[in-house]
Amino acid sequence: MIPAADAPAGAAAAPPGRTIFGQPFGIATLFLTEMWERFTFYGMRAILILFMTTGVAAGGLAIPDAAASAIYGLYLGSTYLLGLGGGWIADRLLGSQRAVLSGGLLIMVGNALLALNDTGVFFVGLAVIVLGVGLLKPNVSALVASLYPEGGARRDAGFSVFYMGINSGATLGSVLVPLCAQRFGWHWGFALPALGMAFGVAQFLASRRHLHGAGLAPVDKRGSWTPVIAFLALLAVLVALMLSGRLRVNPVELARLATYGYGLLALAYFIYLLGFAGLDRIERGRVLVVLALFAGSVMFWAGYEQQGASFNLFAQRYTDLQLLGWQVPPGVLQAVNPFFVIALSPVFAWLWISLGRRGVDLPAATKFGVGLIFLGLGFLVMYFASRHVLAGETVLPTWLICTYLLHTMGELCLSPVGLSYMSKLAPPRFVGQMMGLWFLSLALGDNVAGQLSGHYDSSHLESLPTLFSQVFCYAVIAGAVMLLLTPLSRRLMAGVK
Repeated sequence: MIPAADAPAGAAAAPPGRTIFGQPFGIATLFLTEMWERFTFYGMRAILILFMTTGVAAGGLAIPDAAASAIYGLYLGSTYLLGLGGGWIADRLLGSQRAVLSGGLLIMVGNALLALNDTGVFFVGLAVIVLGVGLLKPNVSALVASLYPEGGARRDAGFSVFYMGINSGATLGSVLVPLCAQRFGWHWGFALPALGMAFGVAQFLASRRHLHGAGLAPVDKRGSWTPVIAFLALLAVLVALMLSGRLRVNPVELARLATYGYGLLALAYFIYLLGFAGLDRIERGRVLVVLALFAGSVMFWAGYEQQGASFNLFAQRYTDLQLLGWQVPPGVLQAVNPFFVIALSPVFAWLWISLGRRGVDLPAATKFGVGLIFLGLGFLVMYFASRHVLAGETVLPTWLICTYLLHTMGELCLSPVGLSYMSKLAPPRFVGQMMGLWFLSLALGDNVAGQLSGHYDSSHLESLPTLFSQVFCYAVIAGAVMLLLTPLSRRLMAGVK
């Protein structure tokens, strides 16, 4: 749960004004906007697959596990993929502020549609949320950058504050939304995120004057609404055909096709960069390092996002969640990860600084390798937990908590490092596109996560330890390869640190 990127907002930077704890007062506006958006996003995520797989008699949709996992992966992947379009719309058509506001309204409406508990409307709601996150997520991060035109340590501190908003919202949403769903039903579980986003939109409208006009106007007004209207019209036609029953979609096949599509898009772009973009030898070497980091990122997020998929189902079906006579909702365990992120981020920041002072500046490939190994170790823990389940036992939540701890440590090794190195290694005229490439790695990884989770078959419990052991092997092997590539990657980076 790392901030998207510190790309410029594309508007005049905010002038000095009122401050809070030495930071521009506008950071409070963006902190709360992002906090409520992440409250909404992660709160809904905590119950999404549980709702889809729950039987109709209990108020769910009774979707088979494989199909629900595919939908989960497509949903998450699409939010990151459409972030590319959301950035373009802000830069060329709306400006960052209007993009954030429009995105917040769409997220609110989408969650309200989920609360209606109608199957057709439910999937329309997911599509509306995807559009909203694609507009809001990249542009609220861009507005943070606009508050610090001088860059440097003050901007880093500002993003640290913003980062706390992300994880505070994720923690609160992952606790309160499952509790609400358990106490009042699925309807209210989805209504609470809509209410949270409404608070976020209201406070943004009330306090955006503290942004001093940053992001009000698009950077380049040569953009056209034509491609946006064409895309929305095509989406509306597809939705209408599906709701009418004239178009039937197999989510498992759609997820597989999306994986191929994302992968081919990435491959084509790397071929263009290496062969046709006019890069010199040093730039091509750095792009090869980016290619390795891209592959490591895809592998990491494919495993990491089992938290909301197979791990969430594991918590519901095989974990003893009794606490002093009270049944803890399984989705509440989704709050463990953002809590660990908040607790461990200062520790990892201190570690990197301490190593740097001792002349040990670990390159990106090393940190990625360590992150992937932490990911694999988490799946090793789940492998042993699933062996107990296979023996007919119900396990304690400590197995999942230990796994989330290891995965959080992996995230802190990989995610902020990846964001930083994408901008450092990019040829100067391709920096923005490289950040888009990073989002594409998340989209591809999240989509693969849904397909991996679909390999779990509740009617054949032996599929559970098989799934976890396979991901363990893949992650550890990938981590070892990244470590072995460290000397080569250091040479190819040509001095980039």
